[in-house]
Amino acid sequence: MVPNPTRRAYGVLLAVLLLGVCGPAPAQETIRLIFPFAAGGSGDALARILADGLQKATGTPTIVDNRSGAQGRIGVVAVKQAPPDGKTLLLTPIAPLAVYQHVYKNLAYDPIADFQPVSQIATFDFAIAVGPMAPVTSVKDLVAWVKAHPDKGSYGTPAAGTLPHFFAVSFGKAAGIDLRHVGYRGSAAALTDLLAGQIPIMMTTTSDLLEQHKAGRIRVLATSDAARSPFLSDVPTFKEAGYDITGVGWYGAFAPAGTPRETVDKLSKILAQTVAQPDVKERMLGFGLQPTGTDADTFAAIQKRDSALWEPAVKSSGYTPEQ
Repeated sequence: MVPNPTRRAYGVLLAVLLLGVCGPAPAQETIRLIFPFAAGGSGDALARILADGLQKATGTPTIVDNRSGAQGRIGVVAVKQAPPDGKTLLLTPIAPLAVYQHVYKNLAYDPIADFQPVSQIATFDFAIAVGPMAPVTSVKDLVAWVKAHPDKGSYGTPAAGTLPHFFAVSFGKAAGIDLRHVGYRGSAAALTDLLAGQIPIMMTTTSDLLEQHKAGRIRVLATSDAARSPFLSDVPTFKEAGYDITGVGWYGAFAPAGTPRETVDKLSKILAQTVAQPDVKERMLGFGLQPTGTDADTFAAIQKRDSALWEPAVKSSGYTPEQ
């Protein structure tokens, strides 16, 4: 059937009038929580918990955007370049915002000037463990053993340039022993060699060692925080073992520099309330993370303090990354 020109013109006019009255449908706002590493793992799981909390508190759809690459730097730069309107946040572990400035010559961002700290979300510590190759039961025993057998002072970590690597450097200096680093591709590979007696010592996050320690296959000798790990309350800290060193990793939320303080404080409060919920705390502890949920000013001070704390160990390690 041939369309009636008059009817068609009337329909077009009606559509124009309705558009004029109603206007275009408003764009749906979205909060993006950028996690600068691939999906999977405890950090990504934490990002999804926080995104759910933000969505419930604000009523705004919130998505996790995994911007992986360049050891996290690509995702960090994406947040730096985002509008400072509270709609783009960064969830990152400590290294990109408090350690990388001592590692990379060209970062493409300033960890302090280009970002506004919002909240420290959680902390995690490190531990030193020995396998069947090292017949010791304490850190002091280990130090004596390495001094007596300098050819056996090799230790594994998840990778070169990681915080366990740098913390082990601090320990070696504090103990006056020469430790030789063996970098692996993740904790699992290093742990396999520790169990098999291929390496005598391992330094990694405490949570990665729990299962094998509790099974009696390895021995965790000390943990790195100022207080004992809630996961291993019977294991001393390095300070308690006689070595004045501490080191803690964390996950934190940041906004682009220039984000209004009112917006930052609102987001900080939401995130703190999210990680304080009993079910969320339980899930985070299951990841090996201790919930904190600080305010913005406290987190800013932590970021600057930890940057200064890790700098000597990074420099002493001699680590030079591939850009």
